[in-house]
Amino acid sequence: MGKRFFGLAAVALLALAQTGQKSGIDRSALDETCKPCEDFWRYANGTWLDKNPIPAQYARWGTFNILRDANQERTKVILENALNAKANTDERSVGDFYASCMDERTVEAAGIGPLNASLSRIAAIRTRENLVEVLRSWELQGSLGLTRVSNQADRENSKAQIVGVSGTALSLPDRDYFLGRDARSQEIRDEFLKHVAKMLELLGDPKDSTAASAKAILDFETALAKAQFSRVERRDPNKTLNKMTLADLKALAPAYDWDGVFKDLGVPGGITINVSEPGYIKTFQTQLTSAPLDTWKTWMRWRVLNERAEFLSKAFADERFHFRSTVLSGVKEQQPRWKMCAAQVDRLFPDALGQLWVAKHFPPEAKRRMAELVANMQEALRQTLQEATWLDPATRQNAVKKLEAFDPKIGYPVKWRSYEKVAVKRGDFVGSLEAAAAEDRRVSLAKIGHPTDKTEMNMTPPTVNASYSSTANSITFPAGILQPPFFYADADDAVNYGAIGAVIGHEMGHGFDDQGSKSDADGNLKMWWTESDRQKFEVRANCVTSQFDSIDLGNGIKHNGKLVTGEAMGDLGGLTLAYRAYHNSLKGKAAPVLDGFTGDQRFFLAFARVWADQARVEQQRLQVTTDPHPIAKFRANATLSNMPEFHQAFACKLGDKMVRPPDQQCRLW
Repeated sequence: MGKRFFGLAAVALLALAQTGQKSGIDRSALDETCKPCEDFWRYANGTWLDKNPIPAQYARWGTFNILRDANQERTKVILENALNAKANTDERSVGDFYASCMDERTVEAAGIGPLNASLSRIAAIRTRENLVEVLRSWELQGSLGLTRVSNQADRENSKAQIVGVSGTALSLPDRDYFLGRDARSQEIRDEFLKHVAKMLELLGDPKDSTAASAKAILDFETALAKAQFSRVERRDPNKTLNKMTLADLKALAPAYDWDGVFKDLGVPGGITINVSEPGYIKTFQTQLTSAPLDTWKTWMRWRVLNERAEFLSKAFADERFHFRSTVLSGVKEQQPRWKMCAAQVDRLFPDALGQLWVAKHFPPEAKRRMAELVANMQEALRQTLQEATWLDPATRQNAVKKLEAFDPKIGYPVKWRSYEKVAVKRGDFVGSLEAAAAEDRRVSLAKIGHPTDKTEMNMTPPTVNASYSSTANSITFPAGILQPPFFYADADDAVNYGAIGAVIGHEMGHGFDDQGSKSDADGNLKMWWTESDRQKFEVRANCVTSQFDSIDLGNGIKHNGKLVTGEAMGDLGGLTLAYRAYHNSLKGKAAPVLDGFTGDQRFFLAFARVWADQARVEQQRLQVTTDPHPIAKFRANATLSNMPEFHQAFACKLGDKMVRPPDQQCRLW
């Protein structure tokens, strides 16, 4: 899903939670000078937005940020307690790792010491064979090289784990930053050249050589970017499905030592391989054979530095922050170090931290109530599918079958992983980080050739987000998001259905959006629609695409409708389902009027409060280029402008900005 919220941390959350005992609506957040039928997002959130400008440490500020901050504060307490945990336990490993990260004095004293071994290997490259040897060794670390071998579920047989081969991320956020001819793209490339030159100077390169090195690095990566799919192309699961044998892969890039890589990674022989972007692998081959060795070595030194800069001494971390956060997103100040350290613990020790987090912050009753909400939402979708008269009986039967196969994952995984093999050492942060990352990679790669474990969660317990997996046909709701203001264990149903209900419906909807709808009940990429029904579905999806293509965000910023279609469909379909489930829960009874609002009004206000979020202009530009999620304001307003139920709740009429003409209103089912 990937979303955000709210006001200054735990105090504000507590205040809203207390309000939630009554109606769940904080009237002080509303801007009642704004008419709800003109700009409902502003009406629901305006006063709160005015009183809560974006803090200097953030690119955006809203609901998701506040809850993430609150969860991080909870995590911090857990980590500080883990500092004195018993030896030979996962809790002790977590404590030692956190301590090594927080030991700034040792990190500062180490300087570039943690990079010396890698830099020496690069300096020793004399031949193409040497180059391939180093790149092959980088595969064990996962993100350093230009290719990444990983495990993935076979999209045509989701029960099996096969090999995935893809390109790794380049230095700029997206290929469009390399290729764009607009003024902003050129400005970022200019800033990137300054950034690389500065980083290389910090590394010890002569100042008069760094500009040329930076230009060589940009040109090198631009050639690779040209071979990458666009973000829209990557959303097509058929386009990124290119299954082949090892012999086929070797034919794409014969200069690379694929045999050695697969041996190093323990990949069993004869396994099916899926190459997400064959054209990229061909360009990788071209660079291997034709790019000068000096260019390769310059790029490799930059790559090692760029991947580790955040974890090095202050000068490197500050320069990285300047480009990655200030230039790209407009952030003014760095967050305290403990937040970075907590995030790394969550990334590398998710189950160890998750167990401790859930024990303190996710009681069994919350999970029971959430399971009940999910079941009610599934029933609402079942009813909706049964009533979708535009579907042929065969398509409807397949759709219901897919719904009934949904696997909800709530709060935390059914089994926890052990970290006993991770060698963590206080006083060696980068070494501990690399050891944890290597073990995580080993565990993942060991799944290749074995049946897919569909019980695994793809998010950590403290995460404030939710997701849908097409290959597992599962919906995931971590404990981190099952907190106020998304979910109240004892609040009025209108608020829970409008907030977390819409989130549940959103993720369920991904199973039937423009992308997820191409996989069947078993998670296999298979056309289960009749041809005529698929055409009707595409018309409905195109309605959403066209709506977002037409939205002007100001400052020359526009959504790419095709990029955001899936998420926008999730919002519209999810809220529609949540509304139905809410009315099902009333069982024909009238909802009470609380704090001056009807049940329907509270439902829609709770939904809009989820999107109380504002972002810097730089962040908006980055989001519309790289993120399939629309800007928060339009996740609220664009969705609601399609819903007659909302129009009726607030007496909106044709001609109001929140009412699309009936013949333009998008409906999914």
